[in-house]
Amino acid sequence: MSAAANDDASLTQWLQQLDQPDPAASQRLFALLYDELRRMARSHMRRERAGHTLSATALTHEAWFRMAEQNRTAWRNRGHFLAVASTMMRRILVNHEEARRADKRAAELEPLTLSGLEQFSDRPDRDVLAVHDSLLAFEALDPRAAKVVELRFFGGLEIEEIAEAMGLSPATVKRDWALARAWLQRDLAGGG
Repeated sequence: MSAAANDDASLTQWLQQLDQPDPAASQRLFALLYDELRRMARSHMRRERAGHTLSATALTHEAWFRMAEQNRTAWRNRGHFLAVASTMMRRILVNHEEARRADKRAAELEPLTLSGLEQFSDRPDRDVLAVHDSLLAFEALDPRAAKVVELRFFGGLEIEEIAEAMGLSPATVKRDWALARAWLQRDLAGGG
C-alpha cells in the first residue's frame, strides 16, 4: 500500500471516529487536513470584497469548529469531509454578509468582486448573496449540478476531487459544470 493510500485510510478512520469524544484524534485530523482547508478557505475568500473582516485562517477555524460539532454525519472519506467543509464555508460567508448588510441597511451596498465569475456574466461585480440566491434556485432544479458548482467555484476543488467526493465520473462532473454555468450565466444576467 502506498504512503498516500495509507494516509487516506488513516484519515478515513479518524473521520469515522470524529463523532466520538477523542480530542487527540480530532487534533490529528485537523493537522492532516489544515493545509487543504486553508487552500479551500483562500479560494472562498478570493471571491469576497476587499477589506472583508474574515480572513482565510478565521474561515478555516470557524468551519472546523462547526464541522467538529457534526455528530450525526457519517464521514465516508476525505473527499466527503472536504465537500461538506466547502458548503460550511460558503454558509459562513453568506451568513456573515447577511449580518453585515443588516447592520448597514441605510448604507449603500458595495458590490463584491468575484474573480472567476466572468463565465457567468460580462459584469465581474456580483455580490455573494446574488450568486448564493441564484445557486439556491438552480439547486431546486438540479441538486447534483448545483453541488458541483459549489465545490468547483466556491471550494476551488478540481474536477477529479469533485468526482471522488460525489462518487461520480469526471465526465459527469464536467457535464454538470457546463450545464450549471450556462444556467447561472442566464439567471445572473437577468434572463431567468
